[in-house]
Amino acid sequence: MSGASPLSPGAPSPAPFGRVITAMVTPFAADGSLDLELAARLASHLVDHGSDGLVLSGTTGESPTLSWEEEHRLFAAVKQAVGGRASLIAGCGSNSTAEAVAATRQAAALGADAALVVVPYYNKPPQEGLEAHFRAVAEAAPELPLMLYNIPGRTGTSISADTTARLMDLPNVASFKAASGTTEEVSQLRAACGERLAIYSGDDALTLPMLAVGAVGVVSVASHLAGVQIQRLVQAFLAGDQATALALHEQLLPLCKALFCTTNPIPVKAALELSGWAVGAPRLPLVSANDDVRTRLTTVLAALRPT
Repeated sequence: MSGASPLSPGAPSPAPFGRVITAMVTPFAADGSLDLELAARLASHLVDHGSDGLVLSGTTGESPTLSWEEEHRLFAAVKQAVGGRASLIAGCGSNSTAEAVAATRQAAALGADAALVVVPYYNKPPQEGLEAHFRAVAEAAPELPLMLYNIPGRTGTSISADTTARLMDLPNVASFKAASGTTEEVSQLRAACGERLAIYSGDDALTLPMLAVGAVGVVSVASHLAGVQIQRLVQAFLAGDQATALALHEQLLPLCKALFCTTNPIPVKAALELSGWAVGAPRLPLVSANDDVRTRLTTVLAALRPT
């Protein structure tokens, strides 16, 4: 178990970037260009309503259809708006190791608090390739903490706990976004890597179950609409108030499910629009939510209890 340290029974690892991190949408103007002024306002709103940190240019931020130059401009605008009040994590993943290295170096130069680096997609590297990829990225910007991101439903492959453990000799491999859809991933990572690896749920609906097996928080989409409630859920769990945590989990579950009834971020952009945030349609090949999705979201949002 390379890099592992003894586990304290029942004790989650520290949360280096806060407990609730919003994977922020990227607002677009009517012509499809970046709306940086709205991005700054949305970021401030999220930080004021439960978010300890923000991921910029991640999956929810439509990174596949943003240019690197757009990602840099977005980061600069949000940093100006909320820098110092929240952790800012830059999406730096690519299926090209050279691109991921360059993006991570740029994130460090721009003053990011961390880089989110997804498992390379489409080319489906073996475990040896995944280790070499993440090692190259980590060594390219050793001063910048990394959050490894495992989401096999989108990438076509999955980094194993053993491979992650071999990367723990790198001091900036700090955290892990677990989005495989199973709580077992958290247990495997804790057994292999010890407490130094801070594991975040990558699935809103599994936040409470993952906390129960050792995750430290959540990288959330639902926190665009219910950040205060999600923060309350996490804090109630940490305080040992299981009844309140469970009640909030049950209250939020319809929203969590509705936001993933079709490809993210189609539903969350529609939900934000219904809530008064004109963040624009997703870029093609994603499309705007259809009437059925919008009707479901309208019902779910109306049922949310006010904070």
